Amino acid sequence: MFDVVVVGGGNAALCAALTARESGASVLLLEAAPREWRGGNSQHTRNLRCMHDVPQDVLVDSYPEEEFWQDLVKVTGGLTNECLARIVIRASSTCRGWMKKQGVHFQPPLSGALHVARTNAFFMGGGKALINAYYRSAEKMGVVIRYSSPVDSLELQNGQFVAVRIGGQRIAARACVLAAGGFESNSDWLREAWGQNASGEWPADNFLIRGTRFNQGVLLKFMMGAGADVIGDPSQSHCVAIDARAPLYDGGICTRVDCVSLGVVLNRDGQRFYDEGEDFWPKRYAIWGRLVAQQPGQIGYSIIDSKAIGRFMPPVFPGEKAYSLQELAVKLGLPSEQFVATLKAYNRACQPGTFDHTVLDDCHTQGLTPAKTHWALPIDTPPFYGYALRPGITFTYLGLKVNEQAAVHFAGQPSRNLFVAGEMMAGNVLGKGYTAGVGMSIGTAFGRIAGHHAALAAQREAEYATA
Repeated sequence: MFDVVVVGGGNAALCAALTARESGASVLLLEAAPREWRGGNSQHTRNLRCMHDVPQDVLVDSYPEEEFWQDLVKVTGGLTNECLARIVIRASSTCRGWMKKQGVHFQPPLSGALHVARTNAFFMGGGKALINAYYRSAEKMGVVIRYSSPVDSLELQNGQFVAVRIGGQRIAARACVLAAGGFESNSDWLREAWGQNASGEWPADNFLIRGTRFNQGVLLKFMMGAGADVIGDPSQSHCVAIDARAPLYDGGICTRVDCVSLGVVLNRDGQRFYDEGEDFWPKRYAIWGRLVAQQPGQIGYSIIDSKAIGRFMPPVFPGEKAYSLQELAVKLGLPSEQFVATLKAYNRACQPGTFDHTVLDDCHTQGLTPAKTHWALPIDTPPFYGYALRPGITFTYLGLKVNEQAAVHFAGQPSRNLFVAGEMMAGNVLGKGYTAGVGMSIGTAFGRIAGHHAALAAQREAEYATA
């Protein structure tokens, strides 16, 4: 019998498995995906958000705890558990040394991401390299790894873990960590969560999934049915406006369109619907998927001119290009008259100022609804570019309620040997909204916490058995 079984194969699961093994436990890791697709959504990540009081290798200046906390409060609108959030924040200041011991390497951010050089540490080679390093470390340490092993249920007894089940196979262990992701790849569940809008549309039918196809929410649904305490709104998620030409699954980071704050965004009727310059892009990019999801047909269009080129990380797919606004409207399939009228009204409303995309500058609109509060430059210099946008779901926030030890709760009581980490509990910290890199901070912090306490629980269970 294994001491600890970890269900999942992404960042949080691997952090749990490695930590439990370091603590002396025998560990089995069960990954639903085949080996070539291992890693869940973590394979598509680039960085994690890190608190630090002084400059540290790839991190410049400082990013103290209180600033990190205020950033989180702002994006979540206060829908966060402060105690658990501060655990994540403090853990983010010390985790990189441990990560380096597992073979993870860091690099300074690329030029298109310099605005997060102070707050985020970037993985050399991205999320795929991070995942590969963790798997190599796990194998060297003796963690037993099984691929293509989707756990569909648990055997529980009075809120305590007994065994996992993969179809008809039963695997007992002394403790368990659940880190199997959210339900973003389950189209039926997304449809149910979002429902119909006033126009009779089912918004989720037009969603694209930025990450793994294997996050079906099977274990989350099982745990809800088993009476585990849950937290979060099923319609809330890390939801980004991505290129409408992206694949249904696994488009990853390269499908993001990062020029939103440098231009305007229109819906299919050729009208603006939100302030594109509300705040820095890393603090606002993850609200735009939800905003687009609330528009007719769940589609939007990011419009820029040649002045924006070179000021953002270019997407993998080129946008539509035209030398007049009328021509661009036709190429995008938008109503030309309304399109041009919207752009002209925006241009007239832009006030003179000093443009600086590295600060909250004084370039804003006046007498326009919705306003653009920063980085408002007229769109008047051809060629013009347009990118069609769809909602891209990264991960969902509905999850299991936890405490400081990452324990799963039943009727308010923590289980003594069942723990949860990563997307399956991120809703404790992220009630809504997102800021770049915080998902990896949550997964790393609570993965290690869950692994540590699972190892302790397994030791207790072994002692009980021999007493």
